[in-house]
Amino acid sequence: MKAVPEKYRLLYLTVFFVLYFYFMEILTVLRRYKTIIGMGAVYILMFTVILALFCSLVSSLFGRKGNRIASISFATLAFLIFGTQNVYFTIFNTFTTLDSVSRAGDVLTDFWKEALAGIWHTIIPLLIILLPLVLFIVFGSRITPEKRIKGKRFTLLAAVLLALQIGAAASVYLNTSGVMPYSYVYGTFSPELSVPRFGILTTTRIEIRDMLFKGTAFEKVISPKAPKQPEINTEAEPILPDMPDAPDIPLPPDTNEADPIIEYGDNVLEIDFDSLIAAETDDTIADMHRYFSSVQPTAKNEYTGMFEGKNLIWIVAEGFSSLAVDEIHTPTLFKLSHEGFVFNNFYNPIWGVSTSDGEYTTLLSLIPKSGTWSCKTSSKNYLPFAFGNLMSEAGYTARAYHNHTYTYYGRDLSHPNMGYDYKGVGNGLEIEEQWPESDVEMMEVTVPEYVGDTPFHTYYMTVSGHLEYNFMGNMMAYKHKSEVQDMLDAGYSEAASAYVACQIELDRAMEYLIKALEENGTLEDTVIVLSGDHYAYGLTQEQRAELAGHEIESNFEEFRTTLMIWNSEMETVEVDKYCCSMDIMPTLANLFGLEYDSRLMMGRDIFSTAPPLIVFNNHSFITDLGRYNSTTDTFTPNDGVAVPEGYAAEMLEKVNDQFTYSAKILDNDYYAAVFPEGAVKVGE
Repeated sequence: MKAVPEKYRLLYLTVFFVLYFYFMEILTVLRRYKTIIGMGAVYILMFTVILALFCSLVSSLFGRKGNRIASISFATLAFLIFGTQNVYFTIFNTFTTLDSVSRAGDVLTDFWKEALAGIWHTIIPLLIILLPLVLFIVFGSRITPEKRIKGKRFTLLAAVLLALQIGAAASVYLNTSGVMPYSYVYGTFSPELSVPRFGILTTTRIEIRDMLFKGTAFEKVISPKAPKQPEINTEAEPILPDMPDAPDIPLPPDTNEADPIIEYGDNVLEIDFDSLIAAETDDTIADMHRYFSSVQPTAKNEYTGMFEGKNLIWIVAEGFSSLAVDEIHTPTLFKLSHEGFVFNNFYNPIWGVSTSDGEYTTLLSLIPKSGTWSCKTSSKNYLPFAFGNLMSEAGYTARAYHNHTYTYYGRDLSHPNMGYDYKGVGNGLEIEEQWPESDVEMMEVTVPEYVGDTPFHTYYMTVSGHLEYNFMGNMMAYKHKSEVQDMLDAGYSEAASAYVACQIELDRAMEYLIKALEENGTLEDTVIVLSGDHYAYGLTQEQRAELAGHEIESNFEEFRTTLMIWNSEMETVEVDKYCCSMDIMPTLANLFGLEYDSRLMMGRDIFSTAPPLIVFNNHSFITDLGRYNSTTDTFTPNDGVAVPEGYAAEMLEKVNDQFTYSAKILDNDYYAAVFPEGAVKVGE
């Protein structure tokens, strides 16, 4: 290969960066989404050209050696970014953020085996994107400028670069299709929104921009615009099996439908928003006061106070999904999911920081802020509606346990701030250290600590269901291998069988818990709540389909699972209403008759008359009228349902607002602004 004449080298270097970056972008997007979304290929190319020109210009500002170092550095950095994202996607089926990468040491310390497995399973994509980098390192000197660019030529190219950036940003801002402008110009940062539309590198730039300009006047320059009406899909077959058109909430047992209608009040607190707005000097807080004062509260109902005074054991189970529930392998989980309240349309969306964000959503009824560890960040905030604080205020003892390293995800900071006396491995929870640790052992050690309290509230975050799912490196799968031998004999994959084996450990833990409560005489006075932190992303889509017995649609059905709310004395109540993990906290608050303000959280009491709204990480949503797929910008009505004009766009705007104001609650310690006296008291 001959060296390129100096006057053409900047052009050739720019072409290389465009081709290399765009190649990695398209490969990564196709690997994640199987398709290019809408105008995604055009926007990705547009921003790739801009970034490539920037890299080339910087790689022309020095002499021969400096330019060579700069160009190789840009190419290597791009490879590392794409390599990291591809490995992370292999493990977690989503993309990571700079904040999570900055905390990678915490992850690698505990999960280095999973990280190595992720690299191994991504080896082919990694080698494919590594090859152009190696070729550039070997031959790139022949297209890298040897002289410094300066004078009019530099000024002209810099002006072109600026014009291209302004033009690209303007074209996005003027596009009101679905979540397109939301994912780039304003709103909360979200890789799941920006990657398929703008690519990995532009997503990284957006995150850096938001980190640098957070809290500055830049945030207030552009106001969000209402999205245009998505396409209404009237021909698509339903992709969610057995979904009712107009689900109703059944009346509580022993309620006569002929009884006179009772007027219930709303679940609200006495908050004088008008006075708060008038006294507020911070524009952001004042805007939040106006927003939350306009939110429609949920009303109390026939189920309000149904469990008042009873004990509460609340469990968020690692990797738990209804795929692991059957009468043979997990009989206790089967019992709990088919008695008590039976939720037939419950969804557990995944968020960016998987387990930690799953806890955050479930416990606080807020959408995690993408690009940060929301649960850990919340440790600095006043959280009056965290159940440890709510139940303590009602006279309960409040304890929390996690059977893995107590500092992981910052739980040593977040959980005490939620009002819990918290123990994990390393600060008081004495169990055998293995991987993963035993849920049964955790129950055996902890139940005696609180079972004598009257009343008590206990929260568990389990770990036995954690990936990787195999019989060599996963001790819980190995422990229960003989109990899933029938699955292996029937031809199920090792991973699918090992996943069920891990959840058998959770099942045995629940069996022990129920027996211990019964022996202590507190079972009938105790409510048990269980849901997963996220779906079983440690399995491939094919392996999940093995367990489901059919292919699983990835935008909605992937997240359909089981919520258990169970008490030994209650009659079984089937609930068809659509609901999700964000609804658990307000639902429990209503069932236990606790005082809370339903306007200040994003979920809603499932038993209220409020229409359902399930929100997903990519801003897709499900309501009682249909479902919106942000990937295709299409709203599909439920069978036989008439959708009002403009409904889909109105709901999408509402969903976008939920993301925006959830992030603002976290960033601005908003509850302390609403309840300053309580915040001061807790701070003391």
